[in-house]
Amino acid sequence: MNLFRALLTVSGFTLLSRVTGLARETLIARAFGASQYTDAFYVAFRIPNLLRRISAEGAFSQAFVPILAEFKNQQGHDPTRALVDATSTVLAWVLAFLSVLGIVGASFVVTVVASGLKSDGQAYQLAVTMTRIMFPYIVFISLTSLASGVLNTYKQFSLPAFAPVLLNVSFIVAAVAFAPRMHQPVYALAWAVIVGGVLQFLVQLPGLKRIDMMPRIHLNPLKALAHRGVKRVLAKMVPAMFAVSVAQISLIINTNIASRLGPGAVSWINYADRLMEFPTALLGVALGTILLPSLSKAHVDADPHEYSALLDWGLRVTFLLAAPSAVALFFFAEPLTATLFHYGKFDANSVIMTGRALAAYGVGLVGLILIKILAPGFYARQDIKTPVKIGVGVLVATQISNYIFVPIFSHAGLTLSVGLGACMNALLLFIGLRRRGIYMPSAGWSTFFVQLIGACLVLAGAMHWCSISYDWIGLRHEPLARILLLGSCLVLFATLYFGMLWLMGFKYGYFKRRTK
Repeated sequence: MNLFRALLTVSGFTLLSRVTGLARETLIARAFGASQYTDAFYVAFRIPNLLRRISAEGAFSQAFVPILAEFKNQQGHDPTRALVDATSTVLAWVLAFLSVLGIVGASFVVTVVASGLKSDGQAYQLAVTMTRIMFPYIVFISLTSLASGVLNTYKQFSLPAFAPVLLNVSFIVAAVAFAPRMHQPVYALAWAVIVGGVLQFLVQLPGLKRIDMMPRIHLNPLKALAHRGVKRVLAKMVPAMFAVSVAQISLIINTNIASRLGPGAVSWINYADRLMEFPTALLGVALGTILLPSLSKAHVDADPHEYSALLDWGLRVTFLLAAPSAVALFFFAEPLTATLFHYGKFDANSVIMTGRALAAYGVGLVGLILIKILAPGFYARQDIKTPVKIGVGVLVATQISNYIFVPIFSHAGLTLSVGLGACMNALLLFIGLRRRGIYMPSAGWSTFFVQLIGACLVLAGAMHWCSISYDWIGLRHEPLARILLLGSCLVLFATLYFGMLWLMGFKYGYFKRRTK
């Protein structure tokens, strides 16, 4: 398999997902601004999202994919299919039960996650109602994660990468066609989450059918629970859930703090999140998706050289593309925010506040992406305890950072703490891989960093000049001119960056790597 081609495939569909995601956020910003309505929606949406990351997309994939790869490579088709059936049965039943609990206890959950909303009775009640509407989302999106894990293990990346587009399309249709017709327009967004979850699962089914891995959910979860492969997955999921929970606990604490900083703070951070997640998904998530199955296979094949070479390739790609992205978030935050969100009810103050949160994310963006590459280095070896230990330390450090930075930078202090915590996490993961001899850097890293720093310095200067030379907020009444200006700047920046690398003798051929 050509890793670079696989990366382009996943990144291409992820780009489509992020573009439609930005379109959805632009529509939401235009319709609702940064208000009590958006605060309530984002709090409510964050709750099932947290459970999804804890129970499925995070912990589940980390535990399931390496064991699935082992079954596929060592035991053949029928045992692998049996593992998929048993795992999907247990997953569906457990998450259905959690959904019922979430619907019944929605008011308690919202109080825990965003107690600051209680000062605004309307926002609090909106959040409770939308939480009840959206909680079943975790069932569909978790089954989607299972399907994606199976397809990725079979080196079929297109459908899993395309699926998130459908959630964004659901949001866009709801915001445009249904919200204006509803008594409480923001509820349309909550129902869009459910529809999007169903569509994301359904779109995976043709791919599963082609490889004869269509999951069959049985009525007896206890029998499925007795499957030896499921027991191994669950044994790995317990520490994995704790590892993922550490990050999500930090997110809950940050949401609670933001809810106490005044109206709009939760929304400003959320809009910054959307822009930060653009490079994070294109690079970190895409690379992690294609590397985990390949790393798992190299581990099963007892090939440490291939294992280390895969990590080396992933780290170089990350630095090559994440470094200029970080520079862009830090130096070009306001132009990006203004061009994408400064319409309708999203006012100039919201542009400035969101831009500050986004610039703070830029400080730690490389760390946020590196985690997606370094953590699979442990997960593929079925070592989940090490990331757990590191995660606990990072949680403590992040909250200490909040105590220091929030009084100084307000809501931007929260995003700064997250970014710095991610850098600490990535550094500790890297040290762990090196000390255990799992990763041995190949030659040429020093030259690579010199070239990278030189290109980034030129890029930073160009971005700063373009940022201060134009009135990006004042161009609100000329949206087409502002969009064209942003596009021209981005083309200029890409040309400068890659051109500088080429002038300094950078070799792009290294990245055309193939794996077994």
